[in-house]
Parts: sequence; structure tokens; C-alpha cells
Amino acid sequence: MASISVKKKRKISMSQRDAIWGYILISPWLVGFIIFTLIPMIASLVLSFSNYDIVNPINFVGLSNWTEMFTQDADFWHSLRVTLTYAVVALPAGLAIGLALALLLNTKVPGLPFWRTIYYMPSVISGVAVSVLWRYVFNARFGIANWILSLIGIDGPAWLNSTTWALPALIIMSLWSVGGSMITYLAGLQGIPTAYYEAATIDGATKWQQFWRITLPLVTPVIFYNLVIGMIGTFQIFTPAYIMTGRGGPAKATLFYNLQLYLNAYNYRRMGYASAMAWFLMFVVLGLTLLIFRSSQAWVYYEGELRG
Repeated sequence: MASISVKKKRKISMSQRDAIWGYILISPWLVGFIIFTLIPMIASLVLSFSNYDIVNPINFVGLSNWTEMFTQDADFWHSLRVTLTYAVVALPAGLAIGLALALLLNTKVPGLPFWRTIYYMPSVISGVAVSVLWRYVFNARFGIANWILSLIGIDGPAWLNSTTWALPALIIMSLWSVGGSMITYLAGLQGIPTAYYEAATIDGATKWQQFWRITLPLVTPVIFYNLVIGMIGTFQIFTPAYIMTGRGGPAKATLFYNLQLYLNAYNYRRMGYASAMAWFLMFVVLGLTLLIFRSSQAWVYYEGELRG
């Protein structure tokens, strides 16, 4: 009996030792998370109820920042509307084009590794460099976009200098980085058993029927993943508008929410108001994410489990 109790004590001590080593090994991440994420989040929440301009001491003003944001600041609602418009157009377009490219690159085409690399490469290039490049592409006088349109007899618009075409130009630019979602689609497509397609071919199913009945349902988990990640990314858009249009011009046509938040924080030195905007954005993104997760029960299909 004594030997059994000794073994139990030794086993418990070993498990505790493993736990201690586990915490030691993850401690750099925990320290970094606490210092660079958790504490700044708490600080921004406190600042959202204050009037702070970086120079002077913090002056707590209660809910006045939130009240001004919802009832007095027209640019707040305008920037939110611009961001929603961008998300509604750019996100579905990126998901569809990414899936189309993955379907194409999942076939036996010549130089397949080369084409996969070419389509994926833009997604890893710096956002600032891409924005500078596309600013020249959309230049009204010597840009590539208008030059291509002139070849078919179309007089190209002013793009970034036009209130009508500035936002569509940034939406077109966003499709440059669909290679990131394409890779995940490709992984999902290659995980579909070929036996399904062989059985469907024997039953006389057309290519469209195979896509609609086999490919699309089995790739819905990847669509779900890309939808959540893409939605979060579109609500955080900042770099293209800041680099290509300055302060969201022309006439605030590209005044995205994050850009308006940045202007309040660093140009107008309204850190408290910007913190309130940041927390509201977090609530919006969190709400939309939960909505997507809730709706996934009706349209996301996992192999071996039918949902809906």
C-alpha cells in the first residue's frame, strides 16, 4: 500500500512539473499578450470615457464621446457607410474569384506550380508598396488602367480623383490579393475524395452538377473560414485609402472607418473619442462574426455530418 501511495505522489508531482514547464514555455507569449494586447485594450476602454489629447492630463467625460459619436458626428456614420459598401462588394467578389482561381489551378494545366506562385505572391507583398503601385495604375493621365480601356475605345475615368470611381477603384485593387483565399480553397478542394466524382461521372452527372452537388457543399467550411477572415479584414481597411487618397478623398468618398478613427486619434488628437470608435468597431465585427457563426448551421456542410 505504501508503494502505491508513493507512486501516486510521484505521478502527481510529475504532472505538476509538466504543467509548470508548460507555463514557463508559453510565458513569453503570455507576457507579450498582457503587455501589448490586454493592457492597451483596458487602457483604450478607460480612454473611451475621457477627453484625452496626449499632451494634457486625462479628463473623464462619461458617455459624451459615445453620445457625440452616435448623434453629432456626421463623418462617423459616413465612414461606417463607406466601409459597409466596400465590404458588401469587395468581400463576395474576393470569395468568388478566389474560388474560381482555385478550381482552375486544381486542374492539370501546364506550369501549375508557376501559376500557383504567381497568383499567391501578391497576397504577401507589403500593403504600402501595393498601394503605391496601384496609385500609378489608376493615374488618370498615364495609368495602365486607362491605357487598357483606350485600346477598346473607352475614355477612362479619373479614378482616384473622382467621387464616383474612387471607391470602385479600391474595390478592384482589393482583388489583387485573392491569392491568400485561393490557397485555402485549393487545400479544401484537394481534400475532397476523387471517388465522389468518379461515382457521379458513372451516374451521368455533368461538370456543373458535380460542382453544385459535390464540390460546393464540401468546400463550404473553407468558404466559411474565408468569409470570417475576409469580413474582419474589410472592416480594418486603412492603408490603401491613406496612401492613395490621403484623408479619404475626393470629398470623403473613401473615408473608411479606420481612417476616420486614425484622423481623430493622431490628426485631431482626440484619443478618447478614437478609443470609443475603436470599441464600437469591435462590437460591430464581433456581432457580425457571431451572426456568421450562427448562420453556418444552415449552409456549412462537414463531411459525415449534415447541418440544417
